[in-house]
Amino acid sequence: MGLFSFGQSQKPIPLYAKGVPNSKPAPADYAETRDKDWIYKVTDPTITPYFPEKDKANGAAVVICPGGSYSGLASAHEGWQVAAEFNKIGVAAFVLKYRLPSDAIMVDKTIGPLQDAQRAIQLIRERAAEWGINPSKVGIIGFSAGGHLASTAGTHFDKVVIENKKNISVRPDFLVLIYPVISFGEFTHSGSKENLSGKTPSAQTVDLYSNEKQVTTNTPPTFLVHATDDTVVPVQNSLLFYDALLKNKVKAEMHIYQQGGHGFGLNLPQTQKRWFQSLANWMGQSGWLK
Repeated sequence: MGLFSFGQSQKPIPLYAKGVPNSKPAPADYAETRDKDWIYKVTDPTITPYFPEKDKANGAAVVICPGGSYSGLASAHEGWQVAAEFNKIGVAAFVLKYRLPSDAIMVDKTIGPLQDAQRAIQLIRERAAEWGINPSKVGIIGFSAGGHLASTAGTHFDKVVIENKKNISVRPDFLVLIYPVISFGEFTHSGSKENLSGKTPSAQTVDLYSNEKQVTTNTPPTFLVHATDDTVVPVQNSLLFYDALLKNKVKAEMHIYQQGGHGFGLNLPQTQKRWFQSLANWMGQSGWLK
């Protein structure tokens, strides 16, 4: 099996060759740890590529942002398992191991995760020819707090927070948001909000990272999934974002399930339906899979 085969152990690629931006030396007790499929205290962000079979590849690519309240990364059911599904429909997938916001290792923790998401998109476009990727078909998917990061990447791209001498666009071509944290207002997930913005963020910071308030006519086309009975991240997060997309005439599709709770990954436990098939249909209709 060659480079473009799924199933072999993929080698993580460091995001930054010349040092991680916005960083300060990590304390002695701050080191990356893993607990089963969860990753904590990331100091060296990476993308791990998963390429489809060559005869299936259609040139589309996606960055995958696992969730975990901005305190950990659910690297299996919101990471490589999702990459495998994208490979089946010919999409190259890159699981992002992003830095989790921390005053211990960052000068400004509010932009740390976004820097890594922007750099992942930039890096994929830089190496698009090498990897057989169409640089105008690079999207991003996020789950829970990873959905907040993905929606931030999709609404804050005009403010580039990484070095970008070649002026490569960091705007995702499409967004996929699965039970996402969107708002830092009434319906927020308090843990994600506090981990990113601190215990007492300013009103300006709250508004800045309430991404339903950052949608414009240039926000990428978006696919949303949420369960009505989500008691962790209220369904209103997706509803608010969808409403903002409608008001700005951005193409969008949303699937709201009656049951499913939070953190279900690919499979809703109470139904035989898999949202990924609906996503594949949407991507096909939108031209990403041609």
